[in-house]
Amino acid sequence: MTNEFVLEAITREFPESVISSSEPYGMLTIEVKKEDIKKIIHYLKDSTLEINFLTDVCGIHYPEFPEKEIGVVYHLHNMMTNFRLRLKIFMSRENIEVDSLTDLYAGANWMERETYDFYGIKFKGHPDLRPILNMEDLGYHPMLKEYRLEDGTRTDKDDNMFGR
Repeated sequence: MTNEFVLEAITREFPESVISSSEPYGMLTIEVKKEDIKKIIHYLKDSTLEINFLTDVCGIHYPEFPEKEIGVVYHLHNMMTNFRLRLKIFMSRENIEVDSLTDLYAGANWMERETYDFYGIKFKGHPDLRPILNMEDLGYHPMLKEYRLEDGTRTDKDDNMFGR
């Protein structure tokens, strides 16, 4: 199975859903429309492509792009052919909700909870969406880039050392 074959299969099945594609470090990466992500992943799992393992679900935050500020990245894997695929979706801060994959992959449960906990992304249809690593009363999502990395009163630390 090749990147070209999988991209062509997705584009043929969902012609209006694919926004862009690239191959960083040889891994097929496709940005798709947020509202179609569950249909696409369901197709990848149940079709002859048999991309049947959800490796990871994680969030990303690009505050410099208001229309694509929050993103969710899905890493999928066909264990038989060792084919890996990355799907990305983006959304604005006002519409920070996406369909849950827990009915397709049981392993999505904790990954979606972690993504919610750190980025505030709500997964519609998730059976138990609540913080998993942070305290319930924390009141904010610590991986968003709107919070300082260090305590502002410290003089021995500099945010420039952390890439900001």
